[in-house]
Amino acid sequence: MSSRSFRAADPKPAKASVPPSVTFARRTSSGRYVNYSYSDFDSEIGSAEFANYTVQIPATPDNQPMDPSISQRVEEQYVSNSLFTGGFNSVTRAHLMDKVIESETSHPQMAGAKGSSCSIPGCDGKVMSDERGEDILPCECDFKICRDCYVDAVKTGDGICPGCKEPYKNTDLDEKAVESARPLPLPSNVGMSKMERRLSLMKSTSKSALVRSHSQLMRSQTGDFDHNKWLFETKGTYGYGNAIWPTDGGLGDERNDGDGEPRELLSKPWRPLTRKLKIPAAVISPYRLLIFVRVIVLGLFLQWRISNPNNDARWLWLMSVICEIWFAFSWLLDQLPKFCPVNRATDLDVLKEKFETPGPHNPTGKSDLPGIDIFVSTADPEKEPPLVTANTILSILAADYPVEKLSCYVSDDGGALLTFEAMAEAASFANLWVPFCRKHDIEPRNPESYFSLKRDPYKNKVRPDFVRDRRRAKREYDEFKVRINGLPDSIRRRSDAYNAREEIKAMKLQREKAGDELLEPIKISKATWMADGTHWPGTWIVSSPEHSRGDHAGIIQVMLKPPSDESLHGTDADTNAINLTEVDIRLPMLVYVSREKRPGYDHNKKAGAMNALVRASAIMSNGPFILNLDCDHYIYYSQAIREGMCFMMDRGGDRICYVQFPQRFEGIDPSDRYANNNTVFFDVNMRALDGLQGPVYVGTGCLFRRMAIYGFDPPRIKEYHPGCCSCCFPRLKSSATVASAPEENRALRMGDYDDEEMNLSLFPKKFGNSSFLIDSIPVAEFQGRPIADHPSVKNGRPPGALTIPRELLDASTVAEAISVISCWYEDKTEWGNRVGWIYGSVTEDVVTGYRMHNRGWRSIYCVTKRDAFRGTAPINLTDRLHQVLRWATGSVEIFFSRNNAILAGPKMKILQRIAYLNVGIYPFTSFFLIVYCFLPALSLFSGQFIVQTLNVTFLTYLLAITLTLCALAVLEIKWSGISLEEWWRNEQFWLIGGTSAHLAAVLQGLLKVIAGIEISFTLTSKSAGDENDDEFADLYIIKWTSLMIPPITIMLVNLIAIAVGVSRTIYSAIPQWSRLLGGVFFSFWVLTHLYPFAKGLMGRRGRTPTIVFVWSGLIAITISLLWVAINPPAGSSEIGGSFQFP
Repeated sequence: MSSRSFRAADPKPAKASVPPSVTFARRTSSGRYVNYSYSDFDSEIGSAEFANYTVQIPATPDNQPMDPSISQRVEEQYVSNSLFTGGFNSVTRAHLMDKVIESETSHPQMAGAKGSSCSIPGCDGKVMSDERGEDILPCECDFKICRDCYVDAVKTGDGICPGCKEPYKNTDLDEKAVESARPLPLPSNVGMSKMERRLSLMKSTSKSALVRSHSQLMRSQTGDFDHNKWLFETKGTYGYGNAIWPTDGGLGDERNDGDGEPRELLSKPWRPLTRKLKIPAAVISPYRLLIFVRVIVLGLFLQWRISNPNNDARWLWLMSVICEIWFAFSWLLDQLPKFCPVNRATDLDVLKEKFETPGPHNPTGKSDLPGIDIFVSTADPEKEPPLVTANTILSILAADYPVEKLSCYVSDDGGALLTFEAMAEAASFANLWVPFCRKHDIEPRNPESYFSLKRDPYKNKVRPDFVRDRRRAKREYDEFKVRINGLPDSIRRRSDAYNAREEIKAMKLQREKAGDELLEPIKISKATWMADGTHWPGTWIVSSPEHSRGDHAGIIQVMLKPPSDESLHGTDADTNAINLTEVDIRLPMLVYVSREKRPGYDHNKKAGAMNALVRASAIMSNGPFILNLDCDHYIYYSQAIREGMCFMMDRGGDRICYVQFPQRFEGIDPSDRYANNNTVFFDVNMRALDGLQGPVYVGTGCLFRRMAIYGFDPPRIKEYHPGCCSCCFPRLKSSATVASAPEENRALRMGDYDDEEMNLSLFPKKFGNSSFLIDSIPVAEFQGRPIADHPSVKNGRPPGALTIPRELLDASTVAEAISVISCWYEDKTEWGNRVGWIYGSVTEDVVTGYRMHNRGWRSIYCVTKRDAFRGTAPINLTDRLHQVLRWATGSVEIFFSRNNAILAGPKMKILQRIAYLNVGIYPFTSFFLIVYCFLPALSLFSGQFIVQTLNVTFLTYLLAITLTLCALAVLEIKWSGISLEEWWRNEQFWLIGGTSAHLAAVLQGLLKVIAGIEISFTLTSKSAGDENDDEFADLYIIKWTSLMIPPITIMLVNLIAIAVGVSRTIYSAIPQWSRLLGGVFFSFWVLTHLYPFAKGLMGRRGRTPTIVFVWSGLIAITISLLWVAINPPAGSSEIGGSFQFP
C-alpha cells in the first residue's frame, strides 16, 4: 500500500463518562463495514439520549463505492511508461519512453504498452489503456485522445471534448506532477486518512451519478430510489436485523477504530496456523544426556592431561594441552545452543480459510493477506548473468500469492542498461509464462529449472491442452533466452549507430559554423543509448563523468504497473497462443531501481542497496513484509511465501522479526566434495537455534517484518523483561505500566526511550526528512498485525481490514521514491546504524539479525517439505575457499566490534548469546587447528609423543571422547534428517577451511582493527548454466590462491613425517612402536580430513599422469632415507627389533 492509501487511526481507550452514541455503518463491495457516527449526518439527534447500537446501511444500488477516476488511471499509465531519474543537486525528471525494449510489448501492465492512435489531427501520441489493454476514453462519445492532448483540452480548452464539444465530466488531473520537461514537485505533507477519503467519496455521490449507474435502479413515483421494492426483490433487511448491539454496554466501535467486525460474526472455533512437531523423546533425551556426559569426560580428560605432563617433550605436551583446551571450549560453544532443537509445520488450509474464504467479515472472499515487497539484488551483469536474474524474477512474478499484494523490486547496483533491458524482456515474457504456470500448476516456476527437469513433465497432468501449451511456452522461452543472450551485442550496435549519427551531426554543424577554416577533430562521448533513442542515465559501456559504475543518477522504472483489484481473465486464444479464458492474467508490480551513486560517498555495498530498496518500496507499495533474495536464488516452491506468512499471522506472530528459510543449492556435485550444501549448518544448527530465540539471518531467503527493519522494539516488550537467565526464568513486569500507554504507540517504541509513548517528532532524525516515508510507518505496522479473531491474539487488526484496493500510483509518489534513493539521503540519519541493514561488516546479514534479536525480537526457521528456494553455489575449490574467507572475515569483524555477543543486552537469551559468541569466535580456532595438525609430524620427527606413553588411561579417555562424539553425530542425524555422508563432509571441510580461509580471515581482521586496512571482496560468480558436456566442469578447474599454501604444507609435512617415523623406528636399536603408532594415527587423521582438498588439487579424475604419483612416492622415500642418514638413530643400525606395546 502506498503511504497515502491507508492510515491507521490512533485508537483511544474508552472512558466511562463518554455519552452514548449511535453509529451507522454500511458494508462495502469488499465486505468491510464502514462506520459513520451521527455527527456525519445532517440531523439533530446528537442532543438526545440514545442506546448504543450500530445500524448497517446495506449496499443498495444507490449506495455503491465510486470507482477510481479516469484521470487517476491515465496518471498511473503515464507513470508506468516513464523513466524517473534524479539525485544529488539535480532535478527529478520523468522521461516518457516510447518503448523500453526493441520488441513489442503486449501486456497492458507492461511499460511501453501501446494504445490506439490519438484522433487529434497532427498528433502521433498513443491513447492510454486500462488493465485489459483497452483504450481509456475520458468522454462518453468515445473520442480517442492521448494524454497530452487531453491535458491541453482541460487546461486551455475549458474542459471541452474535441469530439462531441461537450464538457468533460472528470477534469481533476494534476498538471504539475506529470510534465516530463519540468522538475517534479515534492509531495505535500498534508494527506487524507483512509476514513476521510472514504467519507469524501460518500459525500460526493450525487443524484446524477446514481442516474448514470450501470445497475437498473428501481425508482418510485417521486424519482428517488425505491427501497421497499429493493427489499422485496432482493430479500434485503433494514432495522433490527441490521442493528449490531455492543456487548457489556461499551462503545463497540472505538476499540476497533470504527472498522472492526461485529463480535458475533467472529464466534467460530479458532485454529492455529502453525504448530511445533516434537522430536521423539527416544532421540532427544539421550542426545541431551550425551552432551552432559561428554562435557564430564572432556573435563576429566583435560584434568588428567594437565596433571600428567610429558617430561621428555614438555614443549609438545604444552602445545597439545593448550590446543585441546581450546577445542573443548569451542565444542562447548557450538554444542550448548543445540540443546533444544525444534521442528515446525504450517497449515495452509487454515491460512486460506482465515484470509481468503468468503465469510461474515469478507463476503466477497478477497484476500485479507498483507502485502509483501520482494527485493532482488544484483550488481554486475558480467558476474551475475542477466538470464539468471531474469529467471529469478519470473519465479517471483509466478508465485502463489495474491497478485495485488505482491511487489517485486530489482536493485541494480551497477546501473547497467543490460540489466534494465533484461528485466524488461522478463516482464514481457511473464505475459505468457505466469498464466501458463497458474493454469497447469507448474512447479518449479523458474523456466530454466522447469524445462531442465529430468523427470517426466507430464506426470499428474490431466488437461488435454497441456502438451500444446508446454510446447508453446518452451518455444517462447527459447526465443526469450536468445534475446537475452543477444542484448549485449544489440546494445553495443545500437549505441555505435546513435553515436555515429551524433558525430555526423556535430561535424555538419561544425562545418556550417566554421566555413573554410581548419576544422579540429570532434570528440564526442561514447554514450550508451536506450531503445527509444535517448541516453541511458546509468552506467555507460564506455565510462564517462556521471555515467560510470560509481557515478550515476538514481533511476526508477515501473516495468509492470500495479494490477487491478479484481481478477482479470484472458480472452479466447488464437491457433498458436495459450487459452487463458479461465486464468487470471494479472501480474504483480515490478520495479527497476538503481540508487544514485556519486564520488566521495560511501555507498556501503549490498547493505546500502537494500536500505535504498526499503525506503523506495515504503513509498511505492509499503508492504508490511519484505522478502529478500539474491539474484541467483529463485522461488522453487510457489507457496513458500504463504508458509512464511503462516508464522507472521499466527498468534504471537507480531513478535517475529523474520522467518528464515534454509538455503538449498543446484549444480552441486553428487558427492558434495566441499560441503557446499552446508546441510549440517542449515538442518542441525539452525533447527537448534529455532528452539531458542531463533535462527541467524543468512543473507537471502528471509521474510522480514518491516517494523523490525526500521529498528523498533517488538510489541509488549516491557511485559517480558528477560534477565541473565531469561531462557529459564522469565521475569514479568507489572501490567499496570504497560497498559497505561495506547497500543498504537507501544507498537512504535525504540529501546533508546524509556517513555511508554514514542515521540513521533524524532522520526525525521532517524528515518530522514521524507514525510511520505514517515507517514508509511504506522500504516505498515498496522497492516502487519495478525487478525484479532481470538481473545488471546494481542495487538491484532480487525478482519477484512486489508481487502480494500491499493491506491493508484502517481508521479509525485515515484518522484519521492527517487528522492529517498539519493546518495545524500542517509546523511545525519540512523540508516545503517540502527535502522535497516547494518553497515560496517562484510557479513551485514548476521549483524542485522543480531541487532533484531538484541532488541527482543525472535525469529523462526521454516523448513518446507518441498525446498522453498534454490540457488547456486561455487563448486570450484578456489571459489569455495574465497566464499568461506568472506564469511570468516565478517565473523572476525563482529568479534572486534560492538556487535560482539559479550556486549549483548538483557533481552537476548543466554544460549542465543552463546550461539552469537560462537559466530564471532570460530575463525580463531584456525591457530590451534594448524598447530594441532602439525603436532603428529613433529611427534614423528622428534620421536616423542604428546603423552609419556600410550597407557590404558589415555586410550580409555580417547575411546570415550570418540564414542560420545560418534553417538552425538548419530543422534543429530536422527533428529535433523541429514545423512552420515553429509556430516562427514562437513567435518572434512571444517578442517580444510580452518587451516586455510579462517587463518587468513583472522589475519585480515587484525589488520583492519590494528592498522585500519580495509578489506575488499569480489562477487562470487554465478553460473548461467553453460552448455558443456560436463555440468560439473568447474569442479575440476584449478585456480591457484595463497589460501592453499597452509593445507598443502600440512599434507606434505605429515606425509614426509610418516616416512621418516617409519624409517627411524625400523632402523632404531630399541624401536618405539607405540610412539610411532600414535604419531601415524593422528597423521592419518589429518590426511583423511584433507583428502577432498588433495583430490581437488589433482583436477579432473583420470587426467593426472601416473608418473606424478610415482615420483611423489619416490621423493617421499628419498627424503626419509636422507633424514635417517643425516640423523641416524642412536645405538645399533640393525633393522627391526622387538615390538613393545605398553
